[in-house]
Parts: sequence; structure tokens; C-alpha cells
Amino acid sequence: MASQCQLDSVLQKCTSLICMKLLQAHLITTGKFQCHPFRSKLLELCAISPAGDLSFAFQIFRRIQTPSTNDWNAVLRGLAQSPKPTQALSWYRAMSRSPQKVDALTCSFALKGCARALAFFEATQIHSQLLRFGFEADILLLTTLLDVYAKTGDLDAAHKVFDNMHKRDIASWNAMISGLAQGSRPNEAIALFNRMKEEGWRPNEVTVLGALSACSQLGALKHGQIIHAYVVDEKLDTEVIVCNAVIDMYAKCGFVDKAYSVFISMSCKKSLVTWNTMIMALAMNGDGKKALELLDQMVVDGVDPDAVSYLSALCACNHAGLVEEGFRLFDMMKGRGMKLTVKHYGSVVDLLGRAGRIKEACDIINSMPMLPDVVLWQSLLGACKTHGNVEMAEMASRKLVEMGSNNCGYFVLLSNVYAAQQRWHDVGRVREAMKIKDVRKVPGFSYTEIDGKIHKFVNGDQSHPSSKDIYAKLDEIKFRIKSYGYAAETNLVLHDIGEEDKENALNYHSEKLAVAYGLIKTGDGTPIQVIKNLRICVDCHLVIKIISIVYKREIIVRDRARFHRFKEGVCSCRDYW
Repeated sequence: MASQCQLDSVLQKCTSLICMKLLQAHLITTGKFQCHPFRSKLLELCAISPAGDLSFAFQIFRRIQTPSTNDWNAVLRGLAQSPKPTQALSWYRAMSRSPQKVDALTCSFALKGCARALAFFEATQIHSQLLRFGFEADILLLTTLLDVYAKTGDLDAAHKVFDNMHKRDIASWNAMISGLAQGSRPNEAIALFNRMKEEGWRPNEVTVLGALSACSQLGALKHGQIIHAYVVDEKLDTEVIVCNAVIDMYAKCGFVDKAYSVFISMSCKKSLVTWNTMIMALAMNGDGKKALELLDQMVVDGVDPDAVSYLSALCACNHAGLVEEGFRLFDMMKGRGMKLTVKHYGSVVDLLGRAGRIKEACDIINSMPMLPDVVLWQSLLGACKTHGNVEMAEMASRKLVEMGSNNCGYFVLLSNVYAAQQRWHDVGRVREAMKIKDVRKVPGFSYTEIDGKIHKFVNGDQSHPSSKDIYAKLDEIKFRIKSYGYAAETNLVLHDIGEEDKENALNYHSEKLAVAYGLIKTGDGTPIQVIKNLRICVDCHLVIKIISIVYKREIIVRDRARFHRFKEGVCSCRDYW
């Protein structure tokens, strides 16, 4: 008869479902199936291993006369990580009604199912139960709970769980930092990372991934540089996933040269994601030729480009105005039989639209083997706005209406087209349609980092503590740039109002407020970084170009689509965006 140690050894070597069935048969024929502790281990292996089969785990479970807590947990764990995690919640409820006692692992597996199913309500119920069961001292369980709250969008509840933990481990900190970074509270993620170090904890690769993600969202270069220095000191840069995050952080802070420096100096082997991240970084910063060179280089280095690689390269052509190069790349993809997605077609449509070849862009849409999405028609509408093509703009708008789009973007773009032609009646008609459909324009806002602190501005904002100084600086800027021939692009204002009122409306855009604050609070020659949630407008682009001459400053603006690096009156986009 096989001993416990022999069975454990066999189980560790079990790599097929047939082997698992043979082990079950052995337990049954030896009369040990109903009482042997090995049974739960076999059940768990069937439920969670790649070689296993969850349906066979159910068969094993049904043969057990009196399932133990471990037996229930084995199936629950398998369900929690299965393609249908909601079944884990049903299993948990069934177990709660059974004679077997729920333990901390039971709650933990059920909560993991909640996290994957985004089941917030069920998570709150399990939270109440684990408190009733007295499991609130279990660090692993509470970490899983706060992770569920973070993933289901209740960051306040996640933070409350974190703050109330009597003890924490590295996983607790990581879950909270990642939750804040991914849940649109990156400021707090960075603050928590700093607090973690102050309390004597040693961040690991998971911690820095969350913190670097937060820096990328905010364009928080100084914080990112501090984290990068920590990565190097702790030799975490031997992990390719960490290097990828550092590259992405520098790129999204507008310093593509620093990103490239990390890329070429990596001691670990570059992954496909590494190459794709760097190509997209170059694309977003307008260096299309270098991005295409990198695409060729990755092939030389033995890395096969995937659909993301080619999409990044197409974006590079798009942002650099490399129309013919983009077309050649697109034709090459089709020639190689690559599966093209709507995003690949969308990039080509945007490429043609930006170049003013709107009819060709429309022909590409009509030739697609799949249905175009909303983004594609919005790209065409954006091109119509840039080139003043009212007829095509109205056609694209009708398509968007047919698709049921209520995104404020296309209403604003169509209004822009009409406003540029001073068709105020049509502007009013669009605005009335927005009211009827309850579509609200997304307010423009911008961030800038000064001395490690993030400052946020909205259009016309007067809530900032330095608001009075900022507005005085804007008046000074307005006076000084007029000597360089500046005239406000008042045709962009979507209201039939006087020219002076239009100029004032343009003067207080969020990116101008952020730049003005940067000029006040930073020393001569210091670069100013700004992140904007929408595309930068033509007037702001012109003003910041002149500011870079007048104040001898380099200004980096990251808008929704790309980076603009202003220096000595020239933008890296070469006025093509």
C-alpha cells in the first residue's frame, strides 16, 4: 500500500488527466477515498492545474460522502480562476449552507472570484461574513478584500480596509498602490509609495510597477526619476517588465531620449513588449523615421513584430505625416497575410485625413472587411474639421448618429466645422441636439508638476491658491506675445460673440494656466511639463510656441493624442497634429 509520502511524490509528478484518474481509482480500490487526506490534494490539482479538468473535479467531489472544508475549497479555488468566476460565488453560497465550516481560505477564494467577476455587492456580503467569523486578523484575506474593492471601483472602501489592518505585508502595500494607480487616483498611489519607504518597507518589482504606472499617468518626472534610481540601486532592472515600465514612464513624461537611453542600456533581454513600448514612445513624440528604423531593427535582432508593433509603426507615420511610408507599411501587412484590425484601418484613415486626403480616407472605410467603429468615423470628422470639409463632416456625423454615439466629441467637432464657416445657426442646432440627448462637453483640464507636487487646472479656473498671480502672468504673456505677431484664433470659439470675448475665452484654457504657473514657480531655463486631457487647440499651440521664444523655455505638452515639445518657437510635431 502506498504511503502518504509516496502518494505526495506521485501527485507532484502528475501532469495529465489520465494520471489523476488513475490516482482516484487507486484511492477507491484501496478503500481510502472517503477518509484519506490525499483526496483533497488530488481534487485541488484537478480543479486548478492546466492538465486538470474542472468537470472531473466535480465528479470526484460528488463521490465524497462527507466533503471536508478542504474539499469544498479545492473546487472553489478552481472556479475562482476559471473562465466563469461567478460560479465560484454560487459554490460559496452552497458551502455556506452546508454542514462544513467556512474558513479564511474559503473567503479568500470567493473574494478572488468577486475580483475577476467585478462582483462588488457579493464582496461586501463576504466582507460582513468574514468579520462575523473573526477572520479580520488574516493579512492575506484582507489584502484580497482590498484588492476586490479597488478592482470594483470603490477605492475609499479599499483604503479603509488597508488603514484598519493591524498588520500589513508587502502584498498589502502592493495591492493598495496598484489599486490607486489603476483607479484614477495616481497622486495617492505615489504618496503611498513614499509613505511605504518612510515606514521602512522595501518595495519590490510589483510595488515599483504600480508607482511607475502612476507617474506615467501624471507625467510626474521627478517622482519617476526617484523610482528609477531605486530600481537601479536595488537591481530590479534585471527584470524586463520593470525596464518596460521605466521606458513607458519616461516616454509618457515627454522625455523620449531618456526612455531610449534605458532601452539601449538594458542588461536583460528585450521582450516583444519592450520593442513595442519604445516604438510607440517614438510615435507619440513624432519621431516617425526612428520608429520605423526600430521596427526594422527588431527583425534583425530576431524578434518578430506582431499586430501591436505594426500598429505602433502606423501611428508613428500618422503623427509624423509620413503618408507614403504608412501606406507601404499597410500594404506590406496585407501582403504578409497579417490579420488587420479596425485599429490598423483607423490609423490609415487618420493618416490620410490629417494629410487632407479625405476622399481616400472615406474610400478606405468603405473597403473595410469589418464594420467601422465610432472612433473611425470620429477620426474622419476630425480631419474634416481640420480641412474645413463641411459636406464630409455632415456625412460622418450622420454615420455616428446611426451608430447611436452620444460622445460629446463628435458634437464638438461638428460645431467646430460650422463655427469656422461662421454658420452660427448650425452651431446652435448642434448645441440644441446636445441638450436634447443630454450630452455634456468634457471639460478641459491640465496637470503640471512643480517641486514634486501635481497641480490641476480647468478652463477658466480661479480656484488655485495662486490664481491671482496666474491671471496676472497671463496678461503679461498676452502683452508680450503680441509683439511677435500673435493674433488669437477666435474662429475656434463656438459662440457668436464679440472678438474681445472670444480672445478672453481662449486666453484661459487650462494648458495656458498650467504654463503660466510653471513660469511663475520655476527658475529660468527649467523645462515645463503639462498634461492635458483633450487635444491641444490651435490657439494654445501657437501661444506656447511663442512663449518658448519669449521666455526661453522648453515646454512639453502631452495631450490626448501625442506629445508636443516646444523649443525656440518650434514644436516637435512640426505643426502637424
